[in-house]
Amino acid sequence: MGIGKVRGIIQEILDPAGITIDGSRPWDLRIQDERFFRRVFRDGSLGLGESFMEGWWKSDRLDEFFCRIMPLRLEETIRNNLKLQYNILKAVVFNLASRSRAFAVGEKHYDLGNELFRRMLDRRMVYSCGYWQNAGNLDEAQEAKLDLVCRKLGFQPGDRVLDIGCGWGGFARYAAKRYGVSIVGITISREQAALAKDICAGLPVDIRIQDYRDVKEPFDHIVSIGMFEHVCYKNYRKYMEVVHRCLKEDGLFLLHTIGDSCSNVIIDPWFEKYIFPNSMIPSMEQISESAEKLYVIEDWHNFGLYYDPTLMSWFDNFDRNWDVLHEFYDDRFYRMWKYYLLSCAGTFRSQCLQVWQLVLTKRRVPGGYTPVR
Repeated sequence: MGIGKVRGIIQEILDPAGITIDGSRPWDLRIQDERFFRRVFRDGSLGLGESFMEGWWKSDRLDEFFCRIMPLRLEETIRNNLKLQYNILKAVVFNLASRSRAFAVGEKHYDLGNELFRRMLDRRMVYSCGYWQNAGNLDEAQEAKLDLVCRKLGFQPGDRVLDIGCGWGGFARYAAKRYGVSIVGITISREQAALAKDICAGLPVDIRIQDYRDVKEPFDHIVSIGMFEHVCYKNYRKYMEVVHRCLKEDGLFLLHTIGDSCSNVIIDPWFEKYIFPNSMIPSMEQISESAEKLYVIEDWHNFGLYYDPTLMSWFDNFDRNWDVLHEFYDDRFYRMWKYYLLSCAGTFRSQCLQVWQLVLTKRRVPGGYTPVR
């Protein structure tokens, strides 16, 4: 099939989103290499991302491009794509987040270097959606989110708390200093653990490199912020059972996760290959089924639109600090990271993905749980 024909087909796909190939609007595509057309036609979203990394196309507003294209749910139009079918089969047959694979995302993503995340994130290095309800900047939004979590869990001085996926220790440090709790934080990233121990030095915080399945101690409360996306659906029930085993009878469990209104067993192949291997976005149904007969879901809070300003702030920080980061990463990495951050910002702006905070208990709270906002 000639390039002209392929170009016409791709333009037809983009038309409902109001995107024009080589158009003049900020969200339009500008083609730099004609190989783009066959690459995308053959490889779909993987080819779209890889061709951007190669510099084969540009868009002045990549975030707006994705905000417009994501509601089309293009993956539903390519169900006969053999590569997509293979990826679905692989996810069904294999446990992509088994013990043997559990540390892969830490090595691939979180161990890229603390300097990258220090330059990109807020001053506490919190790598999840901020709470922008009354915030004017990223630091304020992340502090508001951390405080929101603490208030939802009703922390009292002396409480012992498990933080599953503790990152660089931002939540652990905040909760220990502000609310007087002791924290056990677990991570699968050696880079995160090393810095988190420094950040939390002198506080009642124990940072461990540990798989969540190996935790067997009791805790007053348990929190997991932005880690459930790495569990994968085959392990959701086991994850919930582990938390149930470790949570005291009257304790609260807060689960903060990206969520999708549709159930899937794979993530976008570009993200699987370059950003978050062995990961997936859970659905409402998948979470509810995994919690059935174990928990009461006391509260389900959606603030997914706040991930748009969070991601845009991260990209602004990354872009502004590129002169420093360029010493460690090449131009292809810059385009990869730009594609990652801005495509996600546009996706959340389109509301095709959400951010959920659930509060769960092993038995009902006497008098009822009062939602906190």
